[in-house]
Amino acid sequence: MLDFSKTILKGVSFSEQLFSKELRKLIAFMGDDKNSIQKLKEWCSEHFGKQFPDAIAGTFGS
Repeated sequence: MLDFSKTILKGVSFSEQLFSKELRKLIAFMGDDKNSIQKLKEWCSEHFGKQFPDAIAGTFGS
């Protein structure tokens, strides 16, 4: 699921609105899998932290 999430987010990274929307959907789909959600957060921060800092912080609540 994590690899799928990364693929989706890379595909919508041209738009902050789409990125944010898809990120919320992916987190909801992961449900209670806190380990995968944490890994996704770290990956998003590493790859898109400069491009979408507000979207990432707002979505993950940090």
